[in-house]
Amino acid sequence: MSKCAVLLVNLGSPDSTAVPDVRRYLREFLGDERVLDLPAALRWALLEGIILRTRPKKSAHAYAQIWTPAGSPLLVTSRSVQAKLTTVLGDTAPVYLAMRYGNPSIASVVGALVRDGITQVLLFPQYPHYAMSSWETVVVRVREEVTRQAPGLKVTTVQPFFADADYIDALHAVAAPYLAQPHDHLLFSYHGIPERHLRKADSSRAHCTIVPDCCTTCSPAHATCYKAQVLATTRAFAARASLTSAMHSVSFQSRLAGEPWLTPFTDQVLAQLPGQGIKKLLIICPAFTTDCLETLEEVQQQGRETFLGAGGESFQQIPCLNDHKAYIHFLANRVRKWLDQNAL
Repeated sequence: MSKCAVLLVNLGSPDSTAVPDVRRYLREFLGDERVLDLPAALRWALLEGIILRTRPKKSAHAYAQIWTPAGSPLLVTSRSVQAKLTTVLGDTAPVYLAMRYGNPSIASVVGALVRDGITQVLLFPQYPHYAMSSWETVVVRVREEVTRQAPGLKVTTVQPFFADADYIDALHAVAAPYLAQPHDHLLFSYHGIPERHLRKADSSRAHCTIVPDCCTTCSPAHATCYKAQVLATTRAFAARASLTSAMHSVSFQSRLAGEPWLTPFTDQVLAQLPGQGIKKLLIICPAFTTDCLETLEEVQQQGRETFLGAGGESFQQIPCLNDHKAYIHFLANRVRKWLDQNAL
């Protein structure tokens, strides 16, 4: 008889804000060939020769600004999601949690699935949008460990849910109280990726960044196009919230130097908006299901400082989905559909 389970996988965090722990985490994260997609020798030289010499100390300081008594906000919230989803699902399927980088590791959790006699698992990457450096690397890493430890384990993967109506409803449920407050503009800030990643993910090699208006021109390439998917999320949310085009805009955060990344850049937009008459700003980060370093330190802290310093009057980051009941409802519905398909 089949024994089914759910596996939630999120990004991950260092074990602590100590520099050695942050260095260990960054080595695993930036050593991923889908994050720094350079030839192995060049990736190693860049990581070990430059990045890991200076960045761990700076990142440790940033993590210290958001760390809680219970630990990493991302991990604490992810565990809450796991617990709440477990409560909602009851005895129908146990819920496991892993992190792509750091702990609990994918390898250790796949080992737990094996020990617990799980025969089928629903892999639920906690990323609404496809990107080789987020959704894809989670799926590939889980399948590597399943192949190594449990080749008989059947894995079903939840596809990117960027425009799923229930996902948009969940986003709106979280945002609605903030949208009801006086504000001038809503900025959608998505995590950035190199433009090159868009072209690399386009199997046709003839659409992304080549066709005019490629993100709004229908194409099979959109199935693996991060930018097309985040713009689809924005359009769907704007329609759900009755936002006109003048009431919202899109930007991209968390870039690295050295090559073109998606624009406009969030930090630059935040510095410009007050001069355009936008004094009361709401900002939402739909690429992240869970508040983390990029939303809490980069947006909520640094972004606020940039916007207010440029003449803004009020700045409010709308929380991510986190463990909001609407998101738990979305997750549970997806799991129940899968369980029904497996005729349990």
